Amino acid sequence: MADRHPLFMPLIFVGGLIFGFGLGFSHMARPEVVLNFLQFEDFGLLFVMGGAAVVSGIAFALVPRLFDRAPLTGDTYGRRLKPFDRNVLIGGAIFGVGWGLSGICPGAAYASLGVGNVTILWALAGMFVGAYAQGYWRSQRAASETATAAD
Repeated sequence: MADRHPLFMPLIFVGGLIFGFGLGFSHMARPEVVLNFLQFEDFGLLFVMGGAAVVSGIAFALVPRLFDRAPLTGDTYGRRLKPFDRNVLIGGAIFGVGWGLSGICPGAAYASLGVGNVTILWALAGMFVGAYAQGYWRSQRAASETATAAD
């Protein structure tokens, strides 16, 4: 890991707080709001996501042109392209089904805890179990592929 600016972690924390506050303030941390969007009853989420996409798009377009390196890490800016493969499709489908059933995504789940929704702990537990199972499955698969290649 590269040497980080001393303010790197505190600013990550502050950024998370701002993100969580924004989710709570816009009511996007409430699963019923998300479910109403998915049932085409309330389109507020569309405006929240659209606003975030515009701000992110402008930042991703302008910041690399204004700075050669990231201010806090010193890392160079670059695109990290991932292949569009079977894992992306399956993972996206699982995420979408979980989002549709629970009305919550991981970032909003933590913000939902912050606004007092303790029943969201069930969804968070499911996310942790799913992430652990996927990591275990991938490590077992990688180990078997390595053993097969060694033979």
